[in-house]
Amino acid sequence: MSEAAPRGLIVGAPASGTGKTTVTLGLLVALKARGLRVGAVKAGPDYIDPAFHQAATGRPSVNLDNWAMGPDLLDSLARRAGDGTDLLVCEALMGLFDGVAGVGATGTGATSELAARTGWPVILVINAKGQSQSAAALVKGFATYRDNVRIGGVILNNIASPRHLALAGGAIEALGIPVLGSLPRTPDVILPERHLGLIQAEETADLQERLTALGRFIAQHVDLDRVAALATPSRAPEGSFAPALPPLGQRIAIARDAAFTFVYPHLLEGWRAAGAEVTHFSPLADEAPPADADAVYLPGGYPELHAGRLAAADSFRAGMHRVAALGRPIYGECGGYMTLGESLEDAAGTTHPMLGLLGVRTSFAKRKLHLGYRRAVLLGDTPLGRAGTALRGHEFHYASILDRGADEPLVTATAADGSDLGPLGGRRGSVFASFFHVIAADQ
Repeated sequence: MSEAAPRGLIVGAPASGTGKTTVTLGLLVALKARGLRVGAVKAGPDYIDPAFHQAATGRPSVNLDNWAMGPDLLDSLARRAGDGTDLLVCEALMGLFDGVAGVGATGTGATSELAARTGWPVILVINAKGQSQSAAALVKGFATYRDNVRIGGVILNNIASPRHLALAGGAIEALGIPVLGSLPRTPDVILPERHLGLIQAEETADLQERLTALGRFIAQHVDLDRVAALATPSRAPEGSFAPALPPLGQRIAIARDAAFTFVYPHLLEGWRAAGAEVTHFSPLADEAPPADADAVYLPGGYPELHAGRLAAADSFRAGMHRVAALGRPIYGECGGYMTLGESLEDAAGTTHPMLGLLGVRTSFAKRKLHLGYRRAVLLGDTPLGRAGTALRGHEFHYASILDRGADEPLVTATAADGSDLGPLGGRRGSVFASFFHVIAADQ
């Protein structure tokens, strides 16, 4: 555990799409280039941004989710993320005060609650396109909306001219809130996107060159000295670290390649802390799970983009069936659930046979967004917990279920507002899976 609370700050915004990720990544690269030991964390449930954070800093980035994580887990992860750093940058989720209707394990999921808990100041990224002095009214509202959330400064995005900056920036400075930087309209610094957000870090062409250019862009237009000086130690309690979920086994084999990428680092850290060994294998390379694995985890990702290769991966298929025949646990989430099913229909309407270890048939051709926090209660005993154990997590996918098959459901679930979502997922023998991404056991 760290000896001192990490110095941190939060990059937030009034809404999604204002440039938070651009500013966060640019700051990470630019501050690191100045010789600072910089770490990053992501507020809320997100797999993609933390991978970019890690590419920018060379350090793992963890999620801090106050709806799904209890206070001890939340506080301990924030402390551990700051170990060995001079500065920790937290990228906010959506708009700064945006959360859900129902209070979860520690809060509603809003980044503002994380700011209040840690005391980290917020750098507010404002899209100034189409406005000038009115930006100050927006900033004043955010600065006064909640007493224990401090707006430490503003970065203006989409500034068209020196006059535009003088009007918008001058009005904000008159509030006593510093303008730390202004970014001109430069579309060539934007990272490419996909249906679940950004293209994954490992798939982004020339990623390091892009990040270097982004760091130079931010260094040119933002006062890095004032940004670094804003960071303050967390005032949250130290917290005691414990695994968010029990390990699936002693030797856990995890699918990892371009089709299976969505694994929360805090889960792996907790499993290793509990004494489990974690190894990886690639279904796309037609690799079977290691023979000595006593549990297999197929996480989420983009199997719909690689369905043909997965269908043709005979060694992978045989190895997974061998694990199931031995009665060893196989757990799948989202894309892993789709892969464990009977078939997957891709965006072009082509149906590919999957592993057939569960009866579900899914389709990406018939797209429908499923998004939100979930509280799920296990309907049978699994390595994640005994029947009746409650788990917290989220769904985020566009796939549809064509046929659930005859398997027993894995969980019964409710949304964050308490509305009943009914039974989800499937379990057959030692195989169990759903579209639900688990973040932590409910506390």
